[in-house]
Amino acid sequence: MITKRIIPCLDVKNGRVVKGVNFLGLADVNSPVELAEFYSDCGADELVFYDITASAEGRALFTDILCEAARKVFIPLTVGGGINTIDDFDRVLKCGADKVSVNSGAIKNPSLVGEAAKKYGDQCVVISADVKRVDGEFRVFAKGGREDTGMEALGWIKRCVDNGAGEVVLNSIDTDGVKNGFDLEMLDAVSNIVNVPVIASGGAGCVQDFVTLFKTLPKVDAGLAASIFHFGEVKIRDLKEELRRNGINVRL
Repeated sequence: MITKRIIPCLDVKNGRVVKGVNFLGLADVNSPVELAEFYSDCGADELVFYDITASAEGRALFTDILCEAARKVFIPLTVGGGINTIDDFDRVLKCGADKVSVNSGAIKNPSLVGEAAKKYGDQCVVISADVKRVDGEFRVFAKGGREDTGMEALGWIKRCVDNGAGEVVLNSIDTDGVKNGFDLEMLDAVSNIVNVPVIASGGAGCVQDFVTLFKTLPKVDAGLAASIFHFGEVKIRDLKEELRRNGINVRL
């Protein structure tokens, strides 16, 4: 049985971890390096770092924080934000990232996913899709959820996977930070069209939301969350023990 992963997400802005609701109203949380170390010690399976304003501000992703975090944690690190070229992949991987997450950069240059997969391997390339319902369809958003691309999300995600993305992080803007549970409808739709791991992001508010996620959608490989972990509302050890009690295979 495949082990389900629990992944804290660190949204970084100006060198600090921040968190908002529906991608808006960002509040300061903590130092990314301190949080990364804390989660590594607490049993997180992986960490995701997003430099959430790099694309919107048209600049390269932070590297100093990444290098320091990579030295102190010993679990896989996925990094995204401002990834627009193969050189960006190279720089981030050399800083210690295990996987590179791309969103806006792939929208601007659809061949980027294929080029990166060819050079570094599918397992290294993560397509991170920020998706919101618009006029009854799932729509892809760019620049940290600020810009509606007009693209239908399911076709876009499948295209990226077909081109070599080895993993999908599905960020539901509709449920982000709301804490009413993961976007099961959106996750189900994506899980049914790709054959690579799908990570659920957006909406976790309690332990039961993760139980519901994995029980309802066994195809989903991992649950990602931010504020409930950052503010101590859910402890990773407690979460994993409850998942295990519900027959869901996790690493303790």
